[in-house]
Parts: sequence; C-alpha cells; structure tokens
Amino acid sequence: MGRVLASLRSRVFAATALVAVLPIGGALGFVTVRIARQAEEELRRGLEESSRLVAQYHRVRRETGRERARLVADLPRLKAAVATGDPPTVEDTARDYRARVDADVFVVTDAGGRTLASLGLRTASLPPAAGGGESETYVLDADRLLETFGTPLLLGTETPEVLGRLTLGFALDDPVAVRLRALTGSHVAVVYRGRVLATSLPRPVDPAILAALPTTGVAQLGLEGEDWVAAAQPLGEAGQEPVAFVLRSRREALGPLRTLRTALVVAALVAVAISLLLSWAVARTVTRPLAALTDGMKEVAATGDLTRKIGPGRAWDDEDARLVARTFNTLTDSIARFQKEAALRERLSALGRLSTVIAHEVRNPLMVIKGSVRMLNRKESSSADIREAAADIDHEVARLDRIVGDVLDFARPLKMEASPTDVAGVCRDAARAALDGGADVALAETLDPSLGTVVTDGERIRTVVVNLVANARDSVRARRAKESGARPLGAEGVEIGGRRLGADRVLLWVADHGTGIPPSDLPHLFEPYFTTKRTGTGLGLAIARKVVEALGGAVRVESREGEGTKIEIELPDSAPGVAPREGR
Repeated sequence: MGRVLASLRSRVFAATALVAVLPIGGALGFVTVRIARQAEEELRRGLEESSRLVAQYHRVRRETGRERARLVADLPRLKAAVATGDPPTVEDTARDYRARVDADVFVVTDAGGRTLASLGLRTASLPPAAGGGESETYVLDADRLLETFGTPLLLGTETPEVLGRLTLGFALDDPVAVRLRALTGSHVAVVYRGRVLATSLPRPVDPAILAALPTTGVAQLGLEGEDWVAAAQPLGEAGQEPVAFVLRSRREALGPLRTLRTALVVAALVAVAISLLLSWAVARTVTRPLAALTDGMKEVAATGDLTRKIGPGRAWDDEDARLVARTFNTLTDSIARFQKEAALRERLSALGRLSTVIAHEVRNPLMVIKGSVRMLNRKESSSADIREAAADIDHEVARLDRIVGDVLDFARPLKMEASPTDVAGVCRDAARAALDGGADVALAETLDPSLGTVVTDGERIRTVVVNLVANARDSVRARRAKESGARPLGAEGVEIGGRRLGADRVLLWVADHGTGIPPSDLPHLFEPYFTTKRTGTGLGLAIARKVVEALGGAVRVESREGEGTKIEIELPDSAPGVAPREGR
C-alpha cells in the first residue's frame, strides 16, 4: 500500500476518490438495509394477511355449509321421500339435491338411524350426532378430509316430529387449496392427524412440510433448496386439528427487492465510475507538472539515454517544476559527456587487454612455427624432422585458429539453432570427448534418465560441456601434481550429471575434485580475458555463460579452494527466441 500511495498523483487521486466513493457506498448500504428490513416486514405482514383470509374463507365456508344443510333439510320433497322409508326413493331425491348444493357427501338416515341414502362416502362412516341436534365435525374419508354439517329432518312446527337426519359433507382437498392460493397469493397446506390432506404445493414436498412446519406463529423452513416462511392457522377448535399452514417463498416474495438492489448497485457503480474519472482528472490537473518531470526521469533511468530532454511544459505549469526540469536537463548533458568519455576509456582499456592477450597467445605459436620453418630450410633435415616440423606447424596453426575463433565468438552475436536434443547423450559424449586419452582422470556419470529431450542448440551445449569438463580435468591434474602423487591414479576425477527441475526446466552440472577456485577469483570467473592458466585467452567461461544465457538458461558456480568446483547449468525445456534448425 505504501508503494501504491508513494506518488503525489496517487495520494490526490485516492483522497478525492474516497471523498466521492464513501458517501455513495454508505448511502447504498443504508438504503439496502432499510429496504431489506421493509421487505421482510412486508413478507411477514403478507403472511399474516393471507392467514386471516384463509380463516375468513373457512368461516364463510362453514356458514354456507351450515345454511345449505338447513335449507335442504327443510325441503318438503326430501321430507316426503324420507317419510316413505324407501331407500331408492330417498336416494333419487338425495342425488338431485346433492348436485344442486354441490356437496361431496350427502347422507340421509331415518329416525331410528337407518341409512336411507349415502352418496359420496368412500370408506368412512359418520359419527352419531350427540343430542340429535345440529352438528359440525371433520371426517377422514380415505385420503380426503370432509367437513360435515348435520341437521335433523323435522315435521311440524309446535311439536315437530323427527323424521330423520341429513348430513352434508364438503371436502378440504387440493382444489380448495389451489383456490386459496389464488385468493391469498400464498401456498396453503391443510394438515390433519399428521397427514397433508390438501396442498397447493407439489406432493413430493409433503414429508418436508410435516417435518418443518410450526405449530403456532411464523417460522422459517427449507423446501426444495429454497427458504420459505410459514404460519399456522387452526381450522377447528382452538388447539385442535385440522390446521391450515400458509407458506410463502422468500425468493418469490423478495424478488422485487433483489431487482431493486441490483438497480441500486448498478447505479452506485456508475456513480463510482464517474467519481473515479473525475478524481483522476483532478489528480492529473494538480500533479501534471511533477508527473511529467518524474516520468522523464524514470525513462532516462530505464533507458540510460542521457540525451533525452524534459520539455518546458505548459504555460500554466508550476514555475518551480520548470526550473527543476531545466536543471535536470543541464545535469543530463554533463552526465552524457562523462559517460561518453568513460565509454571511450573503457573501450581503450579493453582493447589494450585484448591486444596484450592476443599478442601473448599469438607470439608462442609464431615462435614454434618460425623454428619449424628454420628446420625445414636446413639441407641436412631428415624426413622425420620434416614430419615433426610439419606436425608442429599444423598444431600451432590450429591453436591460432582457436584463439581467433574464441575472440570472434565472444565479440559477435551468437546465432542459435534449436532442435529436439537428447541432453543426457550430448553431455555424455562431450565429457568423454574432453577426457579422450586422459586415463589419469576418472569420469563419473550421474545423468538421470528423466532428462529426456530438450529443444535447444545441441552443438552449443556440447561446446560448453567440453570446455567445462576440460577445465575440470586440468584442475584435477593440477591438484595431483601439487600433491606429488599422494593419491592413487584416478582416485579423484570429474563428475557429469543432470536431472529435471520440474516440468519445464533441466539442471546439468560438472563437478571435480581439483584445486578449487580462490574466493578472490570467484567474482571474476566469467569476465573476459580473466584466466589463472599459463596459457589461454580467458574467454572460455565467458563464452560458455554467453551461450547458456542466449538459450534462456543460467550458470552458477560453487567452489572451495583445495576441495573442488561444481558448475551448474540450468536450461529451459524450450529455448526462447531461438530459430528452429532447418531440416529437422
């Protein structure tokens, strides 16, 4: 956070943005909380209103059922049919009146309790009426709940004669629940004796309803992965069944709230975006002069181009900032002159070191060639002398060519050609080639088979490994010579190894038990023209590091003086920016 707010522009922008964003965020949070609270209250009030409508509907239904029973029981035709005592006659009349009053059950009995007509009952039997008067009761008939209304059939007015009894039954079933759903806007489930006998919800949720419904008040429950609220509304006597449960889905009820909340969030985001843009504009207006100066200094530091100038700025820019810009331009002019002089001195120094090394390395082969030529000019030279002189000349010419090649490889850009390469095979062949004929130095190979194939320049890697193994061999021989044969022949040698570093990189190493490198020489190990050998240009390790870095890798050195050296090469699975080799 400290780095983000390090610049004046960032601090001005952050301050103005907070001033704009905090009130918007606070207002959005306050409004959202208030709306959510009001929506919850509306949901509870709506549930309570639905419960009152269910109770009112049931009360009207009971009054209607009671009045229908009284009206039908007072019809002369029904009384005349009952007076005959003939069940078929009574049943024909009962069927007609049942259709007219839309009753689900129509039962007529005589004064002795004998059933004269029973329409609509499936399995249940009606309980006897206490005292012979009017009665209201609930009857469980198979899988439906009946609300029954009984009234006596009376003949006469002053001392009426009881002809029989009429009972009408109206089912509390799913169609009734669906009508209540349309009337109240809430789902309704009627529960009686532990069973859901009427519901406007799908039947598979009945067990969940029975397990979660409250007995009184309002409660929350989960149905089919959604949150619901439910309220109990008794339909019988207080504290008795059946009970109608009114249910509402919170997702449906609070849907408008989510829409409103989304609209508020979108509006807030738009307002915040506009505020941020205005804050950025204010920050740029305030900090533009200093920002131009800072950007110019950063570019100079990043590119090293000390000839770049910072513009004079606009007319409304701060005068102090323009003074700093002019001073900075003068300073860069001075540094640029100094840099040119230092570069010239460095080139002259490098040229001097290169000239000294090349002169030293070229002089020795030339002296050998000169001596060999003199031998060839002698008339008394034998054939063996001539062959020896020719061999010396050939060897020294090859040495001169190698010296020139090293200088050119270091000086000019390397051209890499990548192809699938078996790095283990390349390292193994290169190490054996470097130790060819050197039976006094043992070679240990610890190349993991998992190295596999790497897309890289195999020839360049081979050259690097040959150079490193040759240096390791010379170090082992130098230690053995220094210790005057204290160790047996081949007791200490060179190790070439490799393994994978994950899925996209490999690690190669060359280790020896030689003389090691003094700590003072380690920082200069890869510098050009630095060498501790009596002969050599000092370019071998510099070229090796140049090759490895060109292939996207890195070189590391571990060494202890008197114990040995280990040089590690880390390479990617695929060399970046290297052209594929033609013909592969």
